[in-house]
Amino acid sequence: MQRRTFFAGAATAVAAASVSRVAMAALPEPASQSSAETAAPLVPPNGRPYRPVVTLNGWTTPWRMNHGVKEFHLVAEPVVREVAPGFSVNMWGYNGQSPGPTIEVVEGDRVRIFVSNRLPEHTTIHWHGQRLPNGMDGVGGLTQPHIAPGKTFVYDFVARRPGTFMYHPHADEMTQMAMGMMGLWITHPKAAHPLIANVDRDYAWLLSAFDVEPGAMTPRVNEMTDFNIWTFNSRVFPAISPLVAKQGDRVRMRVGNLTMTNHPIHIHGHEFEVTGTDGGPVPRTARWPEVTTDVAVGQMRQMEFIADEPGDWAMHCHKSHHTMGAMGHDVPTMIGVDHRGLVSKIQKIAPDYMVMGERGMADMGAMEMPLPDNTFPMMTGTGPFGPLEMGGMFTTLKVRAQLGANDYSDPGWFKHPQGTVAQEWTGAPLDSSAPRQTAPGKAPSAPSVRKPGADSGHGSHH
Repeated sequence: MQRRTFFAGAATAVAAASVSRVAMAALPEPASQSSAETAAPLVPPNGRPYRPVVTLNGWTTPWRMNHGVKEFHLVAEPVVREVAPGFSVNMWGYNGQSPGPTIEVVEGDRVRIFVSNRLPEHTTIHWHGQRLPNGMDGVGGLTQPHIAPGKTFVYDFVARRPGTFMYHPHADEMTQMAMGMMGLWITHPKAAHPLIANVDRDYAWLLSAFDVEPGAMTPRVNEMTDFNIWTFNSRVFPAISPLVAKQGDRVRMRVGNLTMTNHPIHIHGHEFEVTGTDGGPVPRTARWPEVTTDVAVGQMRQMEFIADEPGDWAMHCHKSHHTMGAMGHDVPTMIGVDHRGLVSKIQKIAPDYMVMGERGMADMGAMEMPLPDNTFPMMTGTGPFGPLEMGGMFTTLKVRAQLGANDYSDPGWFKHPQGTVAQEWTGAPLDSSAPRQTAPGKAPSAPSVRKPGADSGHGSHH
């Protein structure tokens, strides 16, 4: 991962605004991360013990204990995020990444966070969902002065309740959040909690979206609805890490949404319960089994299930265009259009022209079509049986009978037991002359149906 200043003239401003070494000597060293892979859980070296989370394609920042206070240092700065191999995006983030590092503390901890601003404009940090003194809430102009470029502010409060929270700016939000400024905050319970179960695997990630024109690197910050890069923790499938679990593990997923729309998160092969929100644990009487839950803008949902079905299970946003890449916009619907005799004529003028979507969009999953530099394909990813035709907010839950307790590595593709994979039927063909129990479209007074291409009677529905 490479840090870069990509706004014209910003290099001088950031250099002039850097905090002096004398001032920095009293601050905890800001940790930085250069990898876009999922980091191992950070086992707490001191302070109250807890079971750490695994941030999907992210990491947890270390801290310094200073007379009983956990001290963190976040640096708001321009970064270049590898959204997928060969596809990088200019973003703003924290400590070398977007999203910024996950902060993990324990209920009752006194926490001190130093925030240094290396952006070309002012910023703040809002601790989304936290109970804290009003002057620590991070709303620029309302509860605090803005953090000017080159300045360092300090936030100091007690983590009063356990749960999953987020942090993000409350200054020039449309620009700064559109550029990727966000992160996760996890407060673990200090003791056994009646509504918070012990889990074997604890995953966390943020939903984020960007509008990046094909061939470009910098998001369009003025976009409000028409995004084209849909991500889990600023990664797109197939570059998103899988969630792995040993068969029988209790798994928790913490999902926060800082995009501009809702996301119905769906998991295959298992049912889960929503056990918590950013408002706190959900009472047991208010829980029910689900396979999809909607995570609205500014919300966090905590889901738990027993990973008892072995296999490679899809886990994704159920809005179909959120599992596609950057080429999804401005592509006309060509289903049913007969291109015969037309393609060769067009290719005389445009040699790279190819038919797109004549039979549907699945063909694009296997196409090797030319794309502008630094552009992610619309449909990509390959599984053991061929193209997956997915990109964006999609990954897999890989459940295995044999897996070490602290093993989070990708176990590879699932080896299906004999006779458990859907396959082509090779027995007797369907007897088309056999009578059907009910002929379609023949109910009294109901409009009839017909096959495409049949004589429609000039538009008649009967």
